[in-house]
Amino acid sequence: MDLAFIPSPSRGVVELGPIPLRGYAFCIIIGVFVAVWLGNKRWIDRGGRSGTVADIAVWAVPFGLVGGRLYHVITDYQLYFSDGRDWVDAFKIWEGGLGIWGAIALGAVGAWIGCRRRGIPLPAWADALAPGIALAQAIGRWGNWFNQELYGKATDVPWALKITSAEDGRVPGTYHPTFLYESLWCIGVAVLVIWADRRFKLGHGRAFALYVAAYCAGRGWIEYMRVDDAHHVLGLRLNVWTAIVVFLLAVAYFVVSAKKHPGREEIVEPDDESSADGSDADASKLTKAEGETKDAEKAEDAKASDEEAGSAKKS
Repeated sequence: MDLAFIPSPSRGVVELGPIPLRGYAFCIIIGVFVAVWLGNKRWIDRGGRSGTVADIAVWAVPFGLVGGRLYHVITDYQLYFSDGRDWVDAFKIWEGGLGIWGAIALGAVGAWIGCRRRGIPLPAWADALAPGIALAQAIGRWGNWFNQELYGKATDVPWALKITSAEDGRVPGTYHPTFLYESLWCIGVAVLVIWADRRFKLGHGRAFALYVAAYCAGRGWIEYMRVDDAHHVLGLRLNVWTAIVVFLLAVAYFVVSAKKHPGREEIVEPDDESSADGSDADASKLTKAEGETKDAEKAEDAKASDEEAGSAKKS
């Protein structure tokens, strides 16, 4: 007899009149708002302007959603394209199914486009947003709770998750709440990145690399606990291998960046608000340098005139 457990919601959608509010989509939306809010505060602290993070997020978020969905559909294609399945379900993102690996990869492409249009360095923007992304993941994982999905092995621990649905091959019972484990881990990652960034003044993408490495370290063992269907390579789930590879890449980037750029960026956003891309920012810097050169030349001319006047008085 289970004396304690985490109950699952009886349904994953709440009807607000004619509008269905799905728990999964709601968690994703709240997560995005939290990430942009915290990212904006951190961007301003680094010398940027308010609103820049949101402007670039307009590019990054749609790309990230598409990338996350593509990764999920490609790696779990049997859920949509096997016998008895409807391929149209691949577009029903509100029913769950986003791969963080694809979301980060394609989201970075969207962020790069937005950063280039604003003439700011992508690594600096990513550093500002890193802990916010971790918190967004922590919130988004509760969408899996609403959908009664992505739980772990059967268990009778007091914090076990009680699954009541028997749809799509589920077996009602109590299981490890891997959604909760990952949510708590992501909160810890956000705290770690914020602390390390303040303590060591991380820059040039190192705060983002730390987030990626720390997340992958937790995702590896959490993924190993899950019991949902997944492709296996050499006895390990595909996402475990992905976490290992991405972890190594993040650590390598962190080390190389620390050697090449030991400090933090002095300027993260150009003063000229009309800059549309990196070339405009470069032109602004060139104009400023030319102005400084002219000022120096005028000062030298004035000094020479004073010396000549002094010589004339002596004579």
